[in-house]
Amino acid sequence: MVVSQHTVEYKPILTMETVIGKGSLEQPLTPDQVRTICSEAVADLPVDGKRVLVLIPDTTRHAPIGFFFHILADLLCKRVRCMDILIATGTHMAMNVQRIYDHVGITVEEHQTEYRNVSFFNHEHENPRALVQLGTLGADEVSELTDGLFSQDLRVTINRKAVDYDHIIIVSPVVTHEAMGFAGGNKYFFPGIAGLEVIETFHWLAAVITNPVVNGTKDTPTRRVIDRAVELLETPRTCLAFTINNKLELACLYAGDPKAAWSQAADYSAKLHITYLNKPYKQILGITPSIYEEMWVAGKAMYKLEPVLKEGGELIIYGPHIRELSFTHGDSIRRIGYHVRDYFMKQWDRFANEPKLILAHSTNVKGIGTFENGKEEPRVNVTLATSISDEMCRKVNLGFRDYRTIDLDAWRSRQNGDLMVVENAGQILYRLLT
Repeated sequence: MVVSQHTVEYKPILTMETVIGKGSLEQPLTPDQVRTICSEAVADLPVDGKRVLVLIPDTTRHAPIGFFFHILADLLCKRVRCMDILIATGTHMAMNVQRIYDHVGITVEEHQTEYRNVSFFNHEHENPRALVQLGTLGADEVSELTDGLFSQDLRVTINRKAVDYDHIIIVSPVVTHEAMGFAGGNKYFFPGIAGLEVIETFHWLAAVITNPVVNGTKDTPTRRVIDRAVELLETPRTCLAFTINNKLELACLYAGDPKAAWSQAADYSAKLHITYLNKPYKQILGITPSIYEEMWVAGKAMYKLEPVLKEGGELIIYGPHIRELSFTHGDSIRRIGYHVRDYFMKQWDRFANEPKLILAHSTNVKGIGTFENGKEEPRVNVTLATSISDEMCRKVNLGFRDYRTIDLDAWRSRQNGDLMVVENAGQILYRLLT
């Protein structure tokens, strides 16, 4: 049962140093208000005749990307030499041409006519030729930023396009996040368009701290490292940071300096995207949205629901449309499996050379637990009701349930003090009131 609600009064246009914007939890922004904020944000940018790069998320994020694309194209395409789009995929699978067109809301014919000075690119995290090194954060600085958890030199690499363009605009939904506290803002540089070493470092750092501690926390070691790494990038940048409500309407939009705009939007996300309960549940059925096509992202159901599972409880991740562990990292996950953090940390000689990104995903899905005297004891159980086979679930150390045996309407109707059914699992972070 939800026992607390937060409200924020409607705010007029806000100007704070380098940020403009509006927000309300009761009254979503109108299209005209969004256009006005975007127009004011780019009006004085010195980009006439210049090359502008726009960073956008892929289809694993709930966001009206097509709406923003058309606004920016209307505002900039006649001013700039080019307005190119770079999809900040991180390590996600690249999007094909048709999916990109669908994502931004245009046809191939429109691309060839109205948007001829727009090109589309996927980030290539494993292609050395697509990357450039901005510099190195020394071990002492990394230690200070991470509260002593990590002490190592960190080479900061980024997609070469970030230094090749004259200005960067980030179209950034802001939600709670298992590795960064809140997604968005400078996260679109690191790990969004970063090299693999940077991506792995951020995610493993967060996994060591643990998902329940990081998720939904604004000031995290990972965010501090991200913000410091971005200081090495000289290209001017502007961020359109926004949050959406459960109707996919914009509750706020802040534009300007990426760190400051993200901070404003994260405050709204904390109120929109975190639900507080007064008790944990023994069993939770998390129904995943269709945009989660693999366990790599469907694992967010666990990331967002772990805090409200009882000790020894079960989370069932329901998604018949999910057929793969990961389109990009499947081989590594099948080899390593899903385990609690200490399974890796107490056998570090065995796992030190494994991809840290995979270890982070693994322990975030498996959740909190212990590993003592060779025995692994997870705090809760995670069961997949997907199109991933029973055999594969056993192989990777997760439970299996045939999704065809689950009558969703029946499960919804029998919710009680021990059972909760969550729609669109992975979107809202659940916490217990303390």
